[in-house]
Amino acid sequence: MRDEVSQLMWSRAPVRATAAESGESGDYGPSSGPGGGDGAFAARLQAALEGIEEAIVISDIEGRTVFENGAAAELLAGGATAALAGQAVSEAIRDALSGARPQRRLDLISPVRRSLSIRSFPTGSPSPDGAVAVIEDVTERLRLEAVRRDFVANVSHELKTPTGALTLLAETIDGESDPDVVARLVRRMGGEAERLSRIIDDLLDLSRIDANEAPSGALVPLDDFVTEAVQSLQTVAAGLDVVVDLHPIPAGLAVPGDRRDLVSAVANLVDNAIKYSEAGGTVDVEVVPEGSHAGISVSDRGVGIPTRDLERIFERFYRVDRARSRATGGTGLGLSIVRHVAANHGGRVSVTSIEGQGSTFSLILPAVPVPDVPPRQGDHHDDDD
Repeated sequence: MRDEVSQLMWSRAPVRATAAESGESGDYGPSSGPGGGDGAFAARLQAALEGIEEAIVISDIEGRTVFENGAAAELLAGGATAALAGQAVSEAIRDALSGARPQRRLDLISPVRRSLSIRSFPTGSPSPDGAVAVIEDVTERLRLEAVRRDFVANVSHELKTPTGALTLLAETIDGESDPDVVARLVRRMGGEAERLSRIIDDLLDLSRIDANEAPSGALVPLDDFVTEAVQSLQTVAAGLDVVVDLHPIPAGLAVPGDRRDLVSAVANLVDNAIKYSEAGGTVDVEVVPEGSHAGISVSDRGVGIPTRDLERIFERFYRVDRARSRATGGTGLGLSIVRHVAANHGGRVSVTSIEGQGSTFSLILPAVPVPDVPPRQGDHHDDDD
């Protein structure tokens, strides 16, 4: 591969040299350049190098740049960041000209945080007659790797807690003869098993939603899926002495998307509001048309969210109050599911909160007017006339 690059450099000529090397505009004609060459081949070579996402810099034996593609020109064009990148590239090329094949990472902070992977290698054989540097922006890849590591660590921790509790409870029961104590321990085992089941269910939902980046365009009646989500949690709300007040929903609106995901998103918001409300509290669920969208707001008068936590509230496994979340059976995945559903459906989710006064979560989704949306298969409506 390196010999091929060398041959292309000198036998076919670089098709766009720097101005310093050519003394002119930087473009060679059909038969010009250090070694002459076929203009058609040079054009194809330039198109190929320009089409590469990575920045490519080619130097001669003296370390002078004789070619850079568009990505490299953009990366190395002016500014302190460009100067740092240019210096790193020059060092990589110098190392390559000495026969090495270095690879290094350059972390840039200003104006935005970026990480660049710079690798270089000599061209020509048996002795170098130039060098090539390849610069790749690995910022997103490193971010995803960090997210994956954190996710695995969090999943391991979340699963270890209930499984450890189940093991301890089972060992305790094994040596216990008091029926009342055994009954109490069995109830606790049931609670831990249910918590473990919820974590697994949420992980499966999140995986399914992650994979469903383009949900079907089927029209789901707005009042239908919001009502279903609220009704599914009435028993939970009653058990915690919380009232869920579903305000009248405007008729004739539907959201294009996946019904199961939409129900899940609203249910997670309502469930979260119920669990963070005090006994005797009220959770308000309201739908407001907003042009081509519909806003679904879920408000509670609970403990609220500290300002420092608002930016992280939608992260997987992030909890504002871990003790309360564990006591109420929260998995730390609900709001992350909401965010993914909103993104998959072309919407967004936001939160406003005042600590000690409550929170309002707003799920904004594209909505279209549908005068008469047929009921789902299996629904039955009695005609009293």
